[in-house]
Amino acid sequence: VAQKVTQPQPELSVQETETATVACTYDTSWTDYYLFWYKQPPSGEMIFIIRQEAFKQQNATDNRFSVNFQKATKNFSLRISGCQLEDAAVYFCVLS
Repeated sequence: VAQKVTQPQPELSVQETETATVACTYDTSWTDYYLFWYKQPPSGEMIFIIRQEAFKQQNATDNRFSVNFQKATKNFSLRISGCQLEDAAVYFCVLS
């Protein structure tokens, strides 16, 4: 099976201080893997946000960022709480 990542919602509009969720689904035949979220602001650099290890049950969290990792359904969404102007970016879900 080829490894595949799908982001069904390329654009998201939110107000400051609100919570935003960016969806990602994936498909893989691997049993041991990592999932990552990166963001690319208008300046163009790719910025690492958060990592989830597939063998960990607990969802990763880091400051205002958290993930909802559902291994059984292969869902990996990013939750951004208290949105700020600096969160305006393109978000990338990565499987490795």
